[in-house]
Amino acid sequence: MRKFQPLGALTFWGAKCEYEFMFYFIHWRLFLTGLAIWSGATIVLRIAGQFILHPPAWRTTLVLFAVSFPAMAWLVRRLCGGLPRQDWPMGAISLVLPTLLLDPFSSAFFPTVFPNMAPEMAGVFGGWMLCCCCGALTGAIVGSQKKS
Repeated sequence: MRKFQPLGALTFWGAKCEYEFMFYFIHWRLFLTGLAIWSGATIVLRIAGQFILHPPAWRTTLVLFAVSFPAMAWLVRRLCGGLPRQDWPMGAISLVLPTLLLDPFSSAFFPTVFPNMAPEMAGVFGGWMLCCCCGALTGAIVGSQKKS
């Protein structure tokens, strides 16, 4: 067991540098779950992405965004349900971190990563990922608080 070393309002568990400190707050189970979700979604988009994101269908894009936001909020609330309520924001960050780290590369190299989709859909894809991440983070911080 590591000894607590209080420093101001924060508590460190033997961290010597700031970059070490940040890894104490990642929920690794949720990070790995997020990585699995990202991998599965990337595979699905590589196989059938042309049916999900297609060029002139702006109404479909709006519906996709409108459905994805609350779906991700719901998913985060289910996956963080085993954590204390005050840990939900960090749990949500851990869950969306793979998407935030890896999808910029998917967007930058969109025609190579997703050859089945029109290259002009890269912006819609990036927006969709931001919408999903925003929904996930919102799901962790908004909602019913249990009154004691």
